[in-house]
Amino acid sequence: MQKFYDFPEFVELTPTARVEKSRHGWRAKCLQRLIRLDLPVPPTVALPVETVKAIATGQMPDLAPLTNVFGQDFLISVRSSPENPEWGGPGTVLNVGMNDAMHQRLCASHGQEAADALYLNFVQGYAIHVARLDPDMFSAEAGDGALEQALAAFAEEMDDDFPQDPLLQLREVLRSMARAWEGTTARLLRQAKGAPAEATLGLVLQEMALGIGPGLSGSGTIQFVESVTGQPQITGRFRGQSQGRTNAVDTHYLTSDPRGAALEDVAPDVFAQLCSYSPVCRTRLREEMQIEFTIESGRIAVIDAVRVQRSARAAVRIAVALAEDGVIPRDEALLRVEPRALTELLHYQVDPRAPRDVIARGIAASPGAATGKIVFSASAAQAAAARDEPCILVRRETQPEDIRGMHAANAVLTERGGMTSHAAVIARGLGLPCIVGCNSITLNSRDRSFTGPKGRVFREGDIITVDGSSGEVLLGEAEMLEPALDDGFRTLLRWADNVRDIGIRANADTPDDARTARNFEADGIGLCRTEHMFFDEDRLTVMREMIFVDSPEDRAAVLERLLPMQRNDFIALFDIMAGAPVCIRLFDPPLHEFLPHDREGLRELAEAVGRPLSEVTRRCEALNEFNPMLGMRGVRLGVTLPEIYDMQARAIFEAVIEAGRRGSVIVPEIMIPLVSASREVELVKTRIDAVAAAVRTQQKAQFSYRLGVMMETPRAALRAGEIAEHAEFMSFGTNDLTQMTYGLSRDDAGRFMSTYVNQRVFAEDPFHILDIEGVGELLLIGAGRGRATRRDITISVCGEHGGNPESIAFCRAAGFDYVSCSPFRVPVARLAAAHFALLAPKQQQ
Repeated sequence: MQKFYDFPEFVELTPTARVEKSRHGWRAKCLQRLIRLDLPVPPTVALPVETVKAIATGQMPDLAPLTNVFGQDFLISVRSSPENPEWGGPGTVLNVGMNDAMHQRLCASHGQEAADALYLNFVQGYAIHVARLDPDMFSAEAGDGALEQALAAFAEEMDDDFPQDPLLQLREVLRSMARAWEGTTARLLRQAKGAPAEATLGLVLQEMALGIGPGLSGSGTIQFVESVTGQPQITGRFRGQSQGRTNAVDTHYLTSDPRGAALEDVAPDVFAQLCSYSPVCRTRLREEMQIEFTIESGRIAVIDAVRVQRSARAAVRIAVALAEDGVIPRDEALLRVEPRALTELLHYQVDPRAPRDVIARGIAASPGAATGKIVFSASAAQAAAARDEPCILVRRETQPEDIRGMHAANAVLTERGGMTSHAAVIARGLGLPCIVGCNSITLNSRDRSFTGPKGRVFREGDIITVDGSSGEVLLGEAEMLEPALDDGFRTLLRWADNVRDIGIRANADTPDDARTARNFEADGIGLCRTEHMFFDEDRLTVMREMIFVDSPEDRAAVLERLLPMQRNDFIALFDIMAGAPVCIRLFDPPLHEFLPHDREGLRELAEAVGRPLSEVTRRCEALNEFNPMLGMRGVRLGVTLPEIYDMQARAIFEAVIEAGRRGSVIVPEIMIPLVSASREVELVKTRIDAVAAAVRTQQKAQFSYRLGVMMETPRAALRAGEIAEHAEFMSFGTNDLTQMTYGLSRDDAGRFMSTYVNQRVFAEDPFHILDIEGVGELLLIGAGRGRATRRDITISVCGEHGGNPESIAFCRAAGFDYVSCSPFRVPVARLAAAHFALLAPKQQQ
């Protein structure tokens, strides 16, 4: 006699049955593993994808052999089992096989009320999902006459009585589910979830564990870690006299709880048996599982198990705990945590379990969440910070002079902008929650308010919460989760450092940035933008005076006042980094950024420099450029106004000497920005070497330094061989290089970028993910030509792309020495680099 599991159309789930995830789906494979663990799984049969495909085309297999497993009068459930649980699938159909005869038997064994409820549930589900009848006709609650009404409605609509043959019912259910999977809507839904176009479906048939009847009966779920925190904790619910999550007569907590009845108290033996499944599943399945169970008259049936849903912080804690307990190796623990998910651990987050009143939505530009009073100017933000009042800076769009306000604010919200706008880039660097492009609000700067959807008006001083992770603006003070920089987080990243093979540095412009970089264990500072040090009030005045003097001698005299400030900045950086590399970019922005734009500011500047308002206005207008990003900035300032770089070089060298006296040996890396020609580097290098010689003589001290360039123009990449003759390192500034390669302004591209990406002009926003084909080729050309001239030259990326996992993969494959990113992206970059190092050997096999 042929055994049932020899039939190719079906396979009975036994410990030794040939069940494959690719053919029978994730649910079938998971249930087989539970059977192997001797968990009380009801008899189960899996239909492979070939059978389901055949059913969808009208080729129904012979279902009679199923009675060898389930009996002639069966009662089963049918569940979808795609290869990946994320792909979804048709909803579960319960109680297939229910008919008048089965109803009578259940009346005798379970009582009339329970039998009626089971039959009614099946008739309703069959009518709606299989026969495709109007749901409104089959929505009655269980009760007097509800079953009879449903059967009558079915007969009237179908011109036939409700089918009584269990095999006929099963055929129709299987046909409906198979065709639903092939439907256009279903295809679009699963493709949106990342499923391939050819994704297939398996089905699982399982004997019903009713969960309704005499004694302790019901259904529930249990898991042994908390989904948000990852802490060991028994969570779940038991729903008495129910199937699934509906129609529960009463609900129990699992563990003893003062708020209500608990399964632990009502049935301690049953509860203990459920708890015994945790170590078995955790060890043998190598995962924290949520178990779906049914209890019938005190007997447990395990009907399903799925991987516990988890937040990023829970994912880290679970992966590290499994590795530390020897359940999985460390490398696997690293690969189980998505690098980008680490951003959730670095900042305060809105508790997903708490209610939220969403007043507006925009682009989630910088992760984390913060609550504070609304302010509409940088000065108001600074005033609030002076009073220790948390505030949210709301602007139409931010300008360089808003940086002081951004430092003072707890979060930033802008009406305009995109992922690479000024507000977004600076906020990510500062670790500030930020939402940009929030065009659902309208600012009224005159009366200090903004209007949200439905005409709701919010004024300065009102409290809001900015959720930079979701892009939602919430009314009032939301419940928060604190950052999760705990032992598990640090352990995971320590393991990542043991396997990664590319350096990870941080972009740090201030001592606070440097401390953050140090806390996140960056390998050093890859980009210190010195111009951000000049926006403090006392320095801004001196900078403006310097701009207004006419002769090099007067300019040097004014800069002499900035020298001690710069020196102290660098001493602080060197002290914090304690010998780790520090790469300092010389002054880069156009000078007009330091000048006021409104009449009040111009008047204050005229008073500060002692010039007539008309002269100050003319001078400011003269410094304006048609395209300042392509104008008098970067090395062009260093060549035409060399006193600025002289002052900065002297400040760096004197700070190095002071750090040496304190016991830190520093070899600073001095980076010249925006180079396009080797002669520019040669001119600046000559003056810096002269400053170094003068400082050595004056201070009677020795020190060394490295001079390099920031590669931000296509010409620099093409002439990298010549430039490398004068540079010990080349760091690609991919922000500007992308702008110049594309001929796009990153501040304005957001207006049309989504259209371009949607219409597949660009695969991704090139300011968000490095353009491998265009900009990437320039990087490869520049690195190749630079190394051809100087074999030991250091190559890196220090633009915004440096913290992007896809960009790190490119840089690693290209043999770059390190990437540098904002401090709060350092942990993401460390883990991403470890992922690529672990996956590279597998991909090469």
